[in-house]
Amino acid sequence: MQEIGIENPEVHLEHPEDFAHGDYSTNVALRYAKELKLKPRELAEKIVTALQGLTLNREKGQTFIERIEIAGAGFINFHLSKEFFTKSIGEIFRQAQDYGKSVSLVHKKVLVEYTDPNPFKEFHIGHLMSNTIGESISRLIGARGAEVKRACYQGDVGLHVAKAIWGARSAQIKDLGFKIKEIQEWGKAYALGAEKYETDVNAKKEIEELNKVIYERSDAEINRLHDEGKKVSLAEFERLYKKLSTHFDFYFFESDMAPRGVEIVREGQKKGVFEESEGAIVFKGEQYGLHTRVFINSQGLPTYEAKELALAKYKEEKYPADTSVVITGNEVNEYFRVLLKAMEFLFPALAKKTVHASHGMLRLPSGKMSSRKGDVITAEALISQVEEMVREKIKEREFSKEEKEKITEAVAIGALKYSILRQAVGGDIIFDFEKSISFEGDSGPYLQYSYARAQSVLRKVDKVEPFSDSKVQPPEVGLLERTLYRFPEVVERAGTLYEPHHVVTYLIELSGAFNTWYAQEKIIGSKEEAYRLSLTQAFATVMKNGLSLLGIPVLEQM
Repeated sequence: MQEIGIENPEVHLEHPEDFAHGDYSTNVALRYAKELKLKPRELAEKIVTALQGLTLNREKGQTFIERIEIAGAGFINFHLSKEFFTKSIGEIFRQAQDYGKSVSLVHKKVLVEYTDPNPFKEFHIGHLMSNTIGESISRLIGARGAEVKRACYQGDVGLHVAKAIWGARSAQIKDLGFKIKEIQEWGKAYALGAEKYETDVNAKKEIEELNKVIYERSDAEINRLHDEGKKVSLAEFERLYKKLSTHFDFYFFESDMAPRGVEIVREGQKKGVFEESEGAIVFKGEQYGLHTRVFINSQGLPTYEAKELALAKYKEEKYPADTSVVITGNEVNEYFRVLLKAMEFLFPALAKKTVHASHGMLRLPSGKMSSRKGDVITAEALISQVEEMVREKIKEREFSKEEKEKITEAVAIGALKYSILRQAVGGDIIFDFEKSISFEGDSGPYLQYSYARAQSVLRKVDKVEPFSDSKVQPPEVGLLERTLYRFPEVVERAGTLYEPHHVVTYLIELSGAFNTWYAQEKIIGSKEEAYRLSLTQAFATVMKNGLSLLGIPVLEQM
């Protein structure tokens, strides 16, 4: 571009929707034509002439460009060569499980906080959504070379705990058979306390007084109930994390943040960041286009906002990351905007490197869930329901009972995670039970089945030898080859934007390309057996790596 008068041009490459238009395309000629006082097509011709002189010297073997064409008003389309696709498949063999990874964030540290279930309440489908998105984003960031640590922040104090303990005591007093060691019982206790808090003035007063007692840990019996409820809850959460193939490096609790939060807000009040209003300490956000939020209530107790400030500071002390990502539901978007604005005054450097990524709600066809009414849809119930549907679907298949159960759980988890990750983070999702477990089309099981199909082919041979550029050339380049090489750039984009759906979309396209190719081409016993087995292996490698980034279980056979 320097030869034609443009220093350091911004050149954006994209993939045309139709492969007939090339593997890459750029509108750079349309972008700079006016500046150079040329017609876009005229500038495109100049650029192509210059590029051909640089890149199409086949005698020296310096190019992977087959040809460059001009289309329409001045788009420049690039068609990659057979040599390029041969080399790209060889690269998949060479890198294997590392294919798709990069070093764009090497030496960087990233802390990702997600899931954040509250003890004393059951792990519901909202937590399942946060966990699925957070785990995939963590893996995508790790694939870019960063050191990633996972954090979970849990509310072991607060009104919801007071409601649960009030409900538990009420059930015990009335001899309702409350079982202190069962999470389901604590869920019912919370629902009872939440209902009475809204409908019974005396109960509301008792719960608010109990909330203060819990903070102060001033009553032995209340402490016993609190500690047992927390223990039961955390054990249940860990069981689910194992099932969902996730783990956490740090567990943070509200009870530890409360005193630190009060201290931070009091110091901020001295600096003029916060002010008193009707006995409470607030941050008035209206002057910044936001809204007022309470950080210490009129009883002198820190609110969630104050504890969140303490959490941000505590995270920095425990793990000084370059970026701190917080993943929550989008119902707290406005809350986070106020929080980050307050952080700008208190901890400007920390605020700058804090990223809030929010997601929508997971809904069932029956409507929105509600834990206050006691009809919360738990993650366990949803997983079990999907497992039962999968179990029925594969009951005629010739697997042992143990194998069927393994497949059932993996397919159910894959179905749920895919349904959550398939669309852009931020929108609500209505979970379609039948579509989610389909082995065809737009579903997690379809991806799992496509991988298993490739593995069934590869099991028929002793070994697939990685081929060299000089020995094996594709008879012709098809959709499968033209899709495979794009995986690393898809992973990079998804990790940069914190948007796993880009990987989902890619894997669906890749699976479609493989299954079409599989239906049309003979692999074993064909003249191109070596190449086609290599292509099958390359597909299986990319699928396995992609499913891993989504946290979807990989099955060798289905």
